[in-house]
Amino acid sequence: MFAPVYFDHNATTPLDPVVREAMLPYLGERFGNASARHEYGRNTRRALDLAREQVATAVGAEPDEVVFVSGGSEANNLFLKGTAARLPPGLLAVSAAEHPSVLRPAAQLARQGWDVRHLAPAADGRLARDDWQATLALRPALVSVMLANNETGVLQDVAALAAQACSAGAIFHTDAVQALGRVPLNFRELNAAGVGAMTISGHKIGGPQGAAALIRDRRIDIEPQISGGGQEGGLRSGTENIAALVGFGLACERAVARRAEGAAHLDAMRRRLESALADLGATVFGAPDGRLPNTSYFALPGIDGETLVARLDRAGFAVASGSACSSNDHGPSATLLAMGVDADLARGAVRVSLGTGNTERQIDDFVFALKAMALNLRRLGAVALSG
Repeated sequence: MFAPVYFDHNATTPLDPVVREAMLPYLGERFGNASARHEYGRNTRRALDLAREQVATAVGAEPDEVVFVSGGSEANNLFLKGTAARLPPGLLAVSAAEHPSVLRPAAQLARQGWDVRHLAPAADGRLARDDWQATLALRPALVSVMLANNETGVLQDVAALAAQACSAGAIFHTDAVQALGRVPLNFRELNAAGVGAMTISGHKIGGPQGAAALIRDRRIDIEPQISGGGQEGGLRSGTENIAALVGFGLACERAVARRAEGAAHLDAMRRRLESALADLGATVFGAPDGRLPNTSYFALPGIDGETLVARLDRAGFAVASGSACSSNDHGPSATLLAMGVDADLARGAVRVSLGTGNTERQIDDFVFALKAMALNLRRLGAVALSG
């Protein structure tokens, strides 16, 4: 009997069973508030401290550089709004292919007097060099460029970009949510190059939803967006979600330990998929090299992506037509349009994002189903035109 196949790991990943087991005591008998001074509180405080150390070690940071938050969106908002609040309004430069949790706070800051410039990507998804150099000449105060794009999987050379931005006087942030556990990630090295802050999240690496972190250079002045009891060094008040953070810490540790082996497996499967897609006449978006090993974003000319995603779902394959966080927007992908992709082709975009539990057999079954659906949809389209 055919089992449903999950190909949407850039949206979220299954919870690692080992991580789930580690979390369970903190959903039961270990329920203390980490700020309390009795034994119940001290037990959870030790668990919180361990989680912070695990996250820090996984990304090459110091524990006191880790600010725990509820998700990547909150971390991005904390950096952009919190840092902007401590600066006079100036130029904020963000990639036009950023996640909505960067683009929408940037739009809010624009209404508060900031000048927002959207950095244009080239056709391969990397920042267009001429536009980047022109932006640097304007001396931006803040810059945010995603390390790995959630739709295309395209990787930016954020170390080089940050070094140039820093020389121009900017504070540089990168959303590294999709990069963690899939490509090498070291905040100490990035920070030395000029990256001042970095966003990571647990549910993309086998951890729980609702746990993430902003890794930041302590010299950057950030205004809290949630005030109260002063948790997280005063940067994010609120009683900590201990169970989720315990899971986040362990998930980071396990994802980094297994990264190299997992990336090789994912890359082999992605290449197998894209070889078959080429035979079907598909367009694969983004640089041929320099992408996440698990991500393939493609379109079959003349076939609507939303329609194809719905049919694949009914056939037992979970894929996406773009960012999960933009699922209410049924227009062409803004990322693809920014890359200069024709709107009609962009409407056909489908994203397959693999996980280490996926198999070559699943890839082959997917391609078989996709080929049959494409043939059927094109026949239906031909009939409609002839009618």
